[in-house]
Amino acid sequence: MSDASLGGEADRRRANSSRIVAFLLMAFIWGAGWLPTKLAMEVLPPIFFACLRFTMAALGFLVFARLRGFSLRVERPGRVLAASLLITTACYALVFWGLAQAPSGLAAVVNLGLMPIFLIGIGAAYGQEPITPLRVAAIIFGLAGLALLFSGRFGASGEGAKAVFGLAAVALGTLAYAWGTVISRPIVRATPPVVLAFWQSCLGTLGLIPISLAVEGWDPGRFAALSDPRVLRGLAVMVGGGSLIALPIFLMLLRDWGAFRAGLYAFVSPVIAVLIGYAFAAERIDMAEAVGMAVTLAATALALGKPGRTATWERWAPRGTRR
Repeated sequence: MSDASLGGEADRRRANSSRIVAFLLMAFIWGAGWLPTKLAMEVLPPIFFACLRFTMAALGFLVFARLRGFSLRVERPGRVLAASLLITTACYALVFWGLAQAPSGLAAVVNLGLMPIFLIGIGAAYGQEPITPLRVAAIIFGLAGLALLFSGRFGASGEGAKAVFGLAAVALGTLAYAWGTVISRPIVRATPPVVLAFWQSCLGTLGLIPISLAVEGWDPGRFAALSDPRVLRGLAVMVGGGSLIALPIFLMLLRDWGAFRAGLYAFVSPVIAVLIGYAFAAERIDMAEAVGMAVTLAATALALGKPGRTATWERWAPRGTRR
């Protein structure tokens, strides 16, 4: 092997290692945001809180894009609009409404467990993702781990139909997020992630505002609650970390890795959230949850360890789906 080949392989390994570090940082930030978000939503309605978060994030992305000298022009604006409405508007409206109707543990398993399934399924339909035995095994192990992780939090619901509709809304919201993520990949290949994040936050918020008014009503007193420490902490973590840092990382990984591998944070972030709840909110961890954490992390390592081979997929894909 030539020196040039060895150097190229070393560069690829370094690049992949840096992406894995970025992935872990993203998963940590989004996992760490669960507790402060939960506390903030004790003060403010969830969709209203999401509107505040993404409005502030859009302003942050705008400032950053201008400082970097990026143009806000995007290719395929229709697809940008569709992705924004799917990822931000539909996902947050449906998932938050569903969480209010169903046991939180079941809703979390539905949301996080379906995410990689939808990502790989829709990605395959668009010719972006290979469906391999390794990935199928990772999904199965991940689902089993999530079920164990949230086994003590399923709870009982006396309103069966209400819970079913809530879980269906969570599933639809997860589907919307996965679909928006997949159709974003061609955009982020030609657009700086911070610019796409700006448009997804801005346009998505414009869709969330009327939904918040329709579902949660209007109460000017909510703005007085912005001084509540729980709200300030929630916004600081989810705007500063969850949006301004983690979202551009996710879009970068979406561009470089594809939707399935980037979306594996759904198996890592819950582990971070449970550990933070244990450390800072006196939440206990039982044996089933500990095993669940180990299984979900093992599933993530399994899927991240060896990227799927696109060539294998393309051999079996219909001609119309190849890109």
